[in-house]
Amino acid sequence: MDQSVAIQETLERKENCIISRLLGLVESTKEHAIFVYTHRRMAITADDVSLEDIIPISLDFAVVEVSSPEELAVVGADTRVRVSYQEEELELRLPFGSHSRLFLSEVNRAWSDVCKLATHAPRFEWISKYHKNPRGQGSFKQALSPLGSTLTKLEHKKTEKSSDKKASLERDKGSSNSGTQKSKAYSSQESQGLSSREDRDDLVRSSSHTTANKAQILAMPQFGLRDNLIKCELMKNEDLYTYLQNFSIFLGTYNVNGQTPKESLYPWLNCTSDPPDMYCVGFQELDLSKEAFFFNDTPKELEWTKAVSEALHPDAKYALVKLVRLVGIMLIFYVKNEHAAFISDVEAETVGTGIMGRMGNKGAVSIRFRFHNSDICVVNSHLAAHIEEYERRNQDYKDICSRLLFRQLDPNQPPLTIMKHDVVLWIGDLNYRISELDVSNVKELISNKDFETLHNYDQLKRQIDEEAVFVGFVEGHIDFQPTYKYDTGSDLWDTSEKCRVPAWCDRILWRGKNIVQKQYQSHMALKTSDHKPVSSLLEIGIKRVNPDDYKRTFEEIVRNIDKMENECIPSVTLSKREFHFKDLKYMEHQAETLSLFNDGQVPCQFEFIQKPNESTYCKAWLTANPSKGFIANGGTVDIDFEVFVNRSTAPELNSGKEQIEDILVLHLERGKDYFISISGNYLPSCYGSSINSLCQLKEPIQDMPQETLRKLVEKAGDDNTANTEKPLDIPKELWMMVDHLFRNALKQEDIFQQPGLRSDFAVIRDCLDTGIPDSLPGSNHSVAEALLLFLDALPQPVVPFSFYQQCLESCSNASQCEKIISKLPQCHKNVFNYLAAFLRELLKNSASNRLDVNILATIFASLLLKSPTKQDLAEKRKTQEFFQHFLA
Repeated sequence: MDQSVAIQETLERKENCIISRLLGLVESTKEHAIFVYTHRRMAITADDVSLEDIIPISLDFAVVEVSSPEELAVVGADTRVRVSYQEEELELRLPFGSHSRLFLSEVNRAWSDVCKLATHAPRFEWISKYHKNPRGQGSFKQALSPLGSTLTKLEHKKTEKSSDKKASLERDKGSSNSGTQKSKAYSSQESQGLSSREDRDDLVRSSSHTTANKAQILAMPQFGLRDNLIKCELMKNEDLYTYLQNFSIFLGTYNVNGQTPKESLYPWLNCTSDPPDMYCVGFQELDLSKEAFFFNDTPKELEWTKAVSEALHPDAKYALVKLVRLVGIMLIFYVKNEHAAFISDVEAETVGTGIMGRMGNKGAVSIRFRFHNSDICVVNSHLAAHIEEYERRNQDYKDICSRLLFRQLDPNQPPLTIMKHDVVLWIGDLNYRISELDVSNVKELISNKDFETLHNYDQLKRQIDEEAVFVGFVEGHIDFQPTYKYDTGSDLWDTSEKCRVPAWCDRILWRGKNIVQKQYQSHMALKTSDHKPVSSLLEIGIKRVNPDDYKRTFEEIVRNIDKMENECIPSVTLSKREFHFKDLKYMEHQAETLSLFNDGQVPCQFEFIQKPNESTYCKAWLTANPSKGFIANGGTVDIDFEVFVNRSTAPELNSGKEQIEDILVLHLERGKDYFISISGNYLPSCYGSSINSLCQLKEPIQDMPQETLRKLVEKAGDDNTANTEKPLDIPKELWMMVDHLFRNALKQEDIFQQPGLRSDFAVIRDCLDTGIPDSLPGSNHSVAEALLLFLDALPQPVVPFSFYQQCLESCSNASQCEKIISKLPQCHKNVFNYLAAFLRELLKNSASNRLDVNILATIFASLLLKSPTKQDLAEKRKTQEFFQHFLA
């Protein structure tokens, strides 16, 4: 759950919480203060948090790191700092993870700015409205040490430059964050008085210094080029100082169908004779309620976590290292107490692949960690349902692989993808079905235990054989009957009207070397759900460090680097310096590759740098991946230039105000700069065009000259311009999508809740933009998602920004709401009324399509009534209340 909502409600409107933590760095008019919040539970609203203290960053402020040298070198240890203000002191303990040092660097930067301007003492007048206890009356020390803190970077003035830097340990990340979101929410708790859910990191946090993580220590931000050279050479020569030792990992996956634990999980989690070294336990459909879907809050998380902890192998003691959840998808990671000292670099991420690529009812959660000298990533996913949707499942898998990224310790390094780990373990309800056989044939093969023949009709096996998904992954031999679908509370196959074909929906796969599967089975004894849980026991060869060999290798590397340091100037050869992207389209990714060859005699570091008077190194529609990095001498690095036009960049490109043109500056540390030209052409789209402009277009947008489109945009901003021709009542593109859905999808199950295919969206977009063919292609779900994406891309929403505040203030009064809509510009009013009428028709068929007023209000209010600034949870609920008046 995004903790920023709770903190935001304690601030005034112009003070915007852009990154949430319980310990916050607040900026106002170039003055900074640390806000300390306490909370009584998972913070959802302002009622759940309270502002306990404010520490101004002035000349009386100081912050000193008090961790011992041994603690500083350990990736898995807390960072301890002492904050002093005037004559009082406070010691903070920042949980380990990649974010704590970033938080400290922000605080230190704010402090150094104060010191540089010592003659202009900050006055902190803006703080007075928050103070309950004046400074100096004991509030500074009260109940705060030690503190497992978190970071909130708040912005007092909305015109100030925002930062998306994050600090501190990620706890279970509850919100649905797409790869494109800059602002993410993490949370952790105070170090004392933790519940069973919240004390899981204790044994890992106290991990002692081990040789195994020395290479990782070199990645910490304070190290420069020389240490990166050492790190690179250590990684290249890893075989000289590591050896393999086998450890066992238990993997379990269970779709619980929204149920609470009704029976012991012992038969599932305690099915091995010896206690595993680690447990990774995944759940899907933990909670099917609307509250969990829309607000990501559920009591079932704690219920199922407790059930798991009570069913672990009794012959060992386990530490709960990490828990991460996205709506109903949850992953829990345990490790034997004696191994906790060797776990480091624990990070968790989530990706939603539901409707519009955002909703978290489908998607994945993941935990990555380092064990000794091996990097391991565990993914728990729930992919798209329904037997015919195997292509959508393939797309979900690819989206998860591309969008699930882990921040590294060194912020200069690009994020880690799933596949950049030594070992990848993938579990979950993958939802692949058995096709081309009817129910009776499937059940006959099952009764004969002819699982090998049945497996030949398994969609996942076929997709893997075609290398469409899970390339490089291995799944063990399946000799158990399908795990879906059963009547709840029994071992009987589905007897409902739908009579689902049995399928192996629940799977476990792995990728990596030195992995042996010891067992792979389902557990028929558990009857809580319509799925059966599945487990696998893997024995994995983990790289351990021999300290003596490591010392010799390290010293030899240092000697060699000392010899060549400062002898030569770095240089590289570029494969090409001009890149052209042809016929770019809305939300269609294109990429070109630049190869850098280090032809010098020394390793080098490169980085794309900002040009004068520009805030970023490239235009918003362009990225370079990686944008910075390291190349060993004689080595090559490939940089992908990726162009992707989205809702924020499309309006300017549609009108011709912006062109696909940019110059990138590639800088070598201690070397010269190289200039790279980027060019291309963009095909205008109805996506990202305004309602007014589209109502003026009676022909497809790509048939119109660029100059005509530019004039339409200028005319739309000039209320005094007389229209020579009567505009369309609504955009023809909007009419085509709604008319298609009205004729074909009124009774479509899960319409507006199940995503479409990306390939379908591409042909739907092209049809709308070119007029070819005459009718829309693609599935009903794809057309529905295309409609949502169209509304989301409007530069000015259906209810223009200027009406937003009035809508909030009148949300409880139906007649006032109708009055506001009557005042909208004519085209906007037409679109609003047209959409509301269509949605009312959908609700008349709710028995078939499973929609209700709350679902439609939640989905459409967020698109029709957008805030011109950040929208908090209270405002979201008011927009839903406003729109519900038009669905009755």
